[in-house]
Amino acid sequence: MPRIFNEQNVLFEPKQSPVPEFSWHTSRKLAEMAGSKHLLFEIRSLDPGKYSYPYHFHRSAEEIFVILSGRAMLRTPSGFQELREGDTVFFESGPEGAHQLFNHTEAPCRYLDLRTNLGIDIVEYPDSGKINILPYEEVYMADKVDYFAGEDNVADKWK
Repeated sequence: MPRIFNEQNVLFEPKQSPVPEFSWHTSRKLAEMAGSKHLLFEIRSLDPGKYSYPYHFHRSAEEIFVILSGRAMLRTPSGFQELREGDTVFFESGPEGAHQLFNHTEAPCRYLDLRTNLGIDIVEYPDSGKINILPYEEVYMADKVDYFAGEDNVADKWK
């Protein structure tokens, strides 16, 4: 059964991080309300002078932004570009798909955030070196190491 979402039936809740530069409003559980099994989607409203999520990319998800109203600056590995109402941006999985928005205007920027959901996703944050395991939202900060790092003296563990 088709589900239609619009201003009359979408509720927005504010999301304020402990870092004041990150602030937005997001619709609540649209994908869940629609019964979606393989897509996650929300309508977001990025406040003026604020950033979206920290600069990141997904290892197991592709993502699309559709700018519904307003403007924002997009940061990617290629640099910066202004997005405007009507723009659709595809982010591939992996480092080439890294992205972040900044609302450089005085008006909110509203956009559809749509991504694939294959179960487990690893999100990496190049600026901070963190990883996030979704959907559990377990965030870790660690350096990349060799597969066998820390595995020496294995025989001692078998005693």
